[in-house]
Amino acid sequence: MSSPAKPLFFDGHNDTLLRLLHSGKPDPVGRFLQGEDEGHIDLPRALSAGLGGGFCAIFIPSPAGLDAEKNFLPPAQPEALSKTLAMARLLFEIERQSAGRVSVCRSAADIRAAFERQSFAAVLHIEGVEAIGADLDALYVLHQAGLRSLGPVWSRPNIFAHGVPFRFPSSPDIGPGLTEAGKDLVRACNELKIVIDLSHMNEQGFWDIAKLSAAPLIATHSNAHGLCPHSRNLTDRQLDAIRDSGGVVGVNFGVLFLRDDGVKNPETPVDILLNHVDYLVSRMGIDHVALGSDFDGTTIPAAMRDVMGLRLIADGLVSRGFDAESVEKICHGNWLSVLERSWGA
Repeated sequence: MSSPAKPLFFDGHNDTLLRLLHSGKPDPVGRFLQGEDEGHIDLPRALSAGLGGGFCAIFIPSPAGLDAEKNFLPPAQPEALSKTLAMARLLFEIERQSAGRVSVCRSAADIRAAFERQSFAAVLHIEGVEAIGADLDALYVLHQAGLRSLGPVWSRPNIFAHGVPFRFPSSPDIGPGLTEAGKDLVRACNELKIVIDLSHMNEQGFWDIAKLSAAPLIATHSNAHGLCPHSRNLTDRQLDAIRDSGGVVGVNFGVLFLRDDGVKNPETPVDILLNHVDYLVSRMGIDHVALGSDFDGTTIPAAMRDVMGLRLIADGLVSRGFDAESVEKICHGNWLSVLERSWGA
């Protein structure tokens, strides 16, 4: 059995905007569009690899000296808001200068149309919404600008929730869940049809969202706690809830979230990543598993090197007996399906 000649991928998470903004090099837009030797993604490599698009994250790193387990970032702090706007502007400028090769997508129909044009379909996502205050004014403005997905927290507390700190081995059941402001945020996201990403939620926050949200439950870049007991990974009970809601889990390529020993070893075989795909499919069913690489935000298996390594995943799925329809679902189809149900067609 052979893999498709040119598989199409859609990815649940990348941190390329942050990498470009913090590179210290001139013309980050040109470097992304023309190609460079750094990072996991630029446009030429993405298109060559068959990466048709993905969630492009805005993330504000913790200030120097912040203990992420004890301190939270103040609401709507000027630095968080300004950096959020800077990364959003960077994405829009990439689109403007791309001559149609990059499209910021606000609907599933936009993504499908971008695929048809062979234009990179970028979805604006925020990972940890410290730029938004409890009044949620910034949420509504950012939605108008194109925001279609957010994670209420990264792995640190803010005014909306507490997040799950990075611990191994550990259950994700660490600390309290949503605050009252967080519950208001979830309701507003449902109203605006903004995807709520569960990837950095602790277990109590996960269940708070599951109880409150009317949308499919989505973890854009998380793995199976049953294979890797990292606090960032999802328990079987959480996987069942995502499945029952009609949601999706995007498999994270980060070696920290793949290995059963918790070692950050880039020589991790791609087969271990595929083990997580197998586990999730056996637990949840083929319609609920996708890809969420965390490109430019984590250490991936060295054999993959960068986005060009996506083909190793497609080939690996075929070698494990997945048929062409199943490979298509995992590589992009399940993302399109859940986004149509979350956003509307």
